[in-house]
Amino acid sequence: MTNWSPFPPRTREAQFDEKWAFVAKKEKRCSPDEPADARKGDHWDHVAFDPEHRLVVAVVPGKRTAGNVGSLVREFRRRTGGRMMGLITTDEYAPYREAILGAYGEVVTPPRTGRPGRPRKPYRVPPGGLVYATVHKTRRRGRVVEVEMRTVFGTAEQVAGALARSAVSRSVNTSFVERQNGTDRNCNARKVRKTYCFSKDWEVHQAVTYFTLYSYNFCWPVRTLGVRGEDGRWRRRTPAMAAGLTDHVWSISEWLTLPAVQRK
Repeated sequence: MTNWSPFPPRTREAQFDEKWAFVAKKEKRCSPDEPADARKGDHWDHVAFDPEHRLVVAVVPGKRTAGNVGSLVREFRRRTGGRMMGLITTDEYAPYREAILGAYGEVVTPPRTGRPGRPRKPYRVPPGGLVYATVHKTRRRGRVVEVEMRTVFGTAEQVAGALARSAVSRSVNTSFVERQNGTDRNCNARKVRKTYCFSKDWEVHQAVTYFTLYSYNFCWPVRTLGVRGEDGRWRRRTPAMAAGLTDHVWSISEWLTLPAVQRK
């Protein structure tokens, strides 16, 4: 997805989220005596999503850990050419803050003071253009009754400006990536919440995760991305078409037969 022209995509804002599934059995059913490399239990898709073009930019499957969150944000930054996003939103999962700061932050090296003792270590600070906000949901009896925005990096004025410039968002939210989570569950029966089709093998589960999420970009026309042509007819578009990565809807056969490495 990333080693052929015209990459990178036109992504201007991002939403990060995690989607739960399990392999073999749920985490609470795993025995503490099982080896750590048993590859069973809860399995999460860490997804970086472009809400404007409905594009899955990056996914890191595996356990829900700070390390995987960091890998996701770094991969997203690489796949978007290192550009600063107009707005980044997530839920309140704590590792996102350090991951985003680690990927986009600027390194500050404290000057030497000339005094005895160990000098201060370099640290990262958010650059002026980094705008990151989280969504705080208040639940009562299992229902969301209030949604509150909290600014992490940037100012409230910068968040308001980013929302004013956004083509799709009028408030800080993770609705677009959460909607894509539902689409992926519909495409991948292994992730339906109550099913006998759940995965039994960790590697196969991850392989199908990559297949469904990335083929969605090129092979799944999204209704809300359609545009009216000069002849008055609506033209279907996939996320990859909207993001400038291709000019047509791909078939599954075309997706499967595309060489993984394009040799000149």
